[in-house]
Amino acid sequence: MKHFIIDGNNLIGRTKILNQLLKKDKQQSRERLAFILSRYFSKRKATVSLHFDGFENEKINVPGIKIKYSQSLSADEKIKREIESVKNPGNIILITSDLNLLEFGRVCSCHILKSEEFAKLILSSESSDEEQNKIDEINSTDEFRRLFGIK
Repeated sequence: MKHFIIDGNNLIGRTKILNQLLKKDKQQSRERLAFILSRYFSKRKATVSLHFDGFENEKINVPGIKIKYSQSLSADEKIKREIESVKNPGNIILITSDLNLLEFGRVCSCHILKSEEFAKLILSSESSDEEQNKIDEINSTDEFRRLFGIK
């Protein structure tokens, strides 16, 4: 099974909408990212750990995502430790654009996906889900009107 290790701060910084939110409210940007990731991974067979710098403020509970805070270390250091602790790092997909972490991941045989590329994936998936919900809503409204003879 694939294991995604995500550099949360880096991903927020590379995602325009989340980066704008970060400037106003760090906690809210982290929550928004966690919810986007939870939806994205809900239909995929993978484990996910999302790393943030610092200490936990308010607990973020989302299904399918393990959120890890670096405490007094850097998130990069915690990510490196997690990679080192995994038996088969070839199953890891590391999401970051941090050059130091990218190189460390490559040396450890991890698959690498830059934050910008992953942001496009999750956001396009997010908009596809929203579009599908709107289509379903329109179809159900049309069906309701048809069934009850409403024009």
